[in-house]
Amino acid sequence: MPTSVLDLAPVVPVVVIEDAADAVPLARALVDGGLPVIEVTLRTPAALDAIRAVAAAVPDAMVGAGTVLTPAQVTECVAAGARFLVSPGWTDRLLTAMAASGVPYLPGVSTASEVVTLLERGVREMKFFPAQAAGGTAYLGSLAGPLPQARFCPTGGIGPDNAPEYLALPNVGCVGGTWMVPADAVGAGDWDRVRELARAAAGLRTGLGPGGGSGVRDAGGTCR
Repeated sequence: MPTSVLDLAPVVPVVVIEDAADAVPLARALVDGGLPVIEVTLRTPAALDAIRAVAAAVPDAMVGAGTVLTPAQVTECVAAGARFLVSPGWTDRLLTAMAASGVPYLPGVSTASEVVTLLERGVREMKFFPAQAAGGTAYLGSLAGPLPQARFCPTGGIGPDNAPEYLALPNVGCVGGTWMVPADAVGAGDWDRVRELARAAAGLRTGLGPGGGSGVRDAGGTCR
C-alpha cells in the first residue's frame, strides 16, 4: 500500500481558480480523468472557497492547498478542508506550522543544502521548485545518489513532453503541472477537454495513454 501523497497519481494538477463556481466541475473532470490529487493554489481570492467547495462536494478528490506561505494560511487551508499543503519554499515558522497541521505537507526546495536541512528535521518528501529553472532532471537525478532518502514532486516548467523524464527518476514520486487545466478550457467550462487531458496525464507513467485507464494508485497515508 502506498504511504504518501506522492504515490497516488503520476501528476498533480496545479490549479488556479478565478471563480469558485468552477471548482467542483473542474475537480470532477480531473477525478474522472484519473487525477484525484488536486492542488489549488492560493493565488486568487477564490482559492479558499474553491477548496471548501471541492472538499464538501467531491469526496473522491484529495484537494490540497498550494503556494502556502504563512502559518496563518496553514490554519485557514486546513479549516477549509485542505488535505495536504504545498509551499514553494519554507521558513522555520512555516515548517513548524505545517508539521503541526495534522495533514501531509510538501515544503519547497531547490538546493542540496535545503534538502539536507529538511532531512535533518525528519522531512523526507518535498516539492522541487522551480524544477526546470533549478536544473531540471539532470540536477534532480544527481541528488539521488548522495540523498536517496529524499523524494520529490518537481513542479515548474513541466509539461507532457518532459514529465516522463522526471517520472523515470528514482527519487521522483509524481510531478506537478498545469497543462491539463488550460485557462481557456476552464474559462469556457469545457470539462470534457479537461477530462481528456487529465486522462492522458494519468497514463504518463503507466503508458496507458488517453484511452487506456487512469494510472492512479490506491490512496492512503501521509507525505511526511
